[in-house]
Amino acid sequence: MEQADVIIVGAGHGGAQAAIALRQNGFEGRVLVIGREPEIPYERPPLSKEYLAREKTFERICIRPEQFWVDKNIEMKLSSEVVSLDPAAHTVKLGDGSEIGYGKLIWATGGDPRRLSCVGADLAGVHAVRTREDADRLMRELDALESTGGAKRAVVVGGGYIGLEAAAVLTKFDVQVTLLEALPRVLARVAGEALSEFYQAEHRAHGVDLRTGAAMDCIEGDGTKVTGVKMQDGSVLPADIVIVGIGIIPCIAPLLSAGAAGANGVDVDEFCRTSLPDIYAIGDCAAHANDFADGAVIRLESVQNANDMATTAAKDICGVPVPYKATPWFWSNQYDLRLQTVGLSTGHDNAVLRGDPATRSFSVVYLKGGKVIALDCVNMVKDYVQGKKLVETRAHIAPEMLADASVPLKEIVA
Repeated sequence: MEQADVIIVGAGHGGAQAAIALRQNGFEGRVLVIGREPEIPYERPPLSKEYLAREKTFERICIRPEQFWVDKNIEMKLSSEVVSLDPAAHTVKLGDGSEIGYGKLIWATGGDPRRLSCVGADLAGVHAVRTREDADRLMRELDALESTGGAKRAVVVGGGYIGLEAAAVLTKFDVQVTLLEALPRVLARVAGEALSEFYQAEHRAHGVDLRTGAAMDCIEGDGTKVTGVKMQDGSVLPADIVIVGIGIIPCIAPLLSAGAAGANGVDVDEFCRTSLPDIYAIGDCAAHANDFADGAVIRLESVQNANDMATTAAKDICGVPVPYKATPWFWSNQYDLRLQTVGLSTGHDNAVLRGDPATRSFSVVYLKGGKVIALDCVNMVKDYVQGKKLVETRAHIAPEMLADASVPLKEIVA
């Protein structure tokens, strides 16, 4: 039977970084990365931003050039999927029936897009934006619509970052965009009202028909392709394209079937170890107790989390265990706006506005029990960089001091 010292399941950000970190920490054994997609590891965030907007080619979003993996003796088994594993025998089984043995296993599969459950969800023209193939398919449809010279109408379902980013890109192609968010405001799960209201206004100013509290009924079609989205009030929004951005479902079924502890994600300890021997899990699919969430067990869907967890797992395998304690950070590009977030604002009891949203450059500082727990910074790089220290130290600062944008945060830190 084929054997690898470390098998990494998943060739995304986490899987790629795990392989890199193993070599950086002196690991000399056979490293095998197994990925479902045919491509070498690439960055996913640009798929709904620069790649979809055709501002970056695929080569420019690859995490490393192909030769890098060859030079580092990191093997790639692409277009392959692990369908089951045997923790006792230390083997994984692939979709083609073959088996490979491992010494250590790192599970870095991320998640699959959550699909709509309504009638019409499987019609042609209904898209997710999770993989290069997803983005390429969407671009081909946009090109086909462009060639007809008719109206181009898109409905985006979901007012999270993926939906908002996709809507922003579509407006660049003169697409008539309607964005539907079921909750009372966009970004409701990850940001305060001030930020939600700002982005709602921005998208509407760019021509997006943004509707909150929007309850859809089903997707209508001509038998094969989408033609519109029917709302619960009976109205129909004509649509040539529907983009669904309503979250992901962790890809952990083989792990759970093998007996790993977990539910919404596979449970890991501070070294990213699962409850199964010699098996680690990292990134979007890993549920962990996070200090920035007051110790609550959460999943973090971010490049930062995937990369830092990968390094934690690799160091543990190399015999230099360092607990995962990384500061969460995120970013989003929409139009000419760069949002940078540090910390987790969930559970905040006060949100301090720093600067004027009308200038399109401001920050929101989130507090809980008087302590700074997170910042959202729109076109405010200095606040983002300097505010990180406030989040990491849980600084107790008077709201009126934070609200004074004329005083740099580094002075408050001092």
